[in-house]
Amino acid sequence: METVNQEKTVNEDKTFTQEEVNQMIGERLARERAKFSNYEELEAKAHKFDEIEEKSKTELQKATEKANALQAELDGLKKANSVRELREKVAKEKQIPAHLLTADTEDELNAQADAILSFAKPNAYPAVKDGGEVKGQAKGSTREQFAEWMKQIGG
Repeated sequence: METVNQEKTVNEDKTFTQEEVNQMIGERLARERAKFSNYEELEAKAHKFDEIEEKSKTELQKATEKANALQAELDGLKKANSVRELREKVAKEKQIPAHLLTADTEDELNAQADAILSFAKPNAYPAVKDGGEVKGQAKGSTREQFAEWMKQIGG
């Protein structure tokens, strides 16, 4: 008995004429054109959408920048107010004018106030043996004082 191969593989290469290739390509292009028949309209809409999105983005960026600037200004005012209150507190405690204090932290303000107080202490003058009274105040006019002086030096 002969074995029959039920599965036959045929490796035949098919060749096409130029006309058949042109027809296949034409059909494929027609299908693609039908699929994208409104391409120009879609492209115009996409371009318009991009423009609107860009304008919107620009407005959002402007609003964000403005909000950031206002927040920075608010933070600066809060800090300035806090520093002013600290300076007034230390000035009141140390009994010195607040406008003399320039530091920003409480420790620095206390150190600065102490330095101002030590500088502002009235200097105690040394005691003078005779009490500082002027003795031997000359009397008379300048001419008389000069004549008296000349007598004392022998002249």
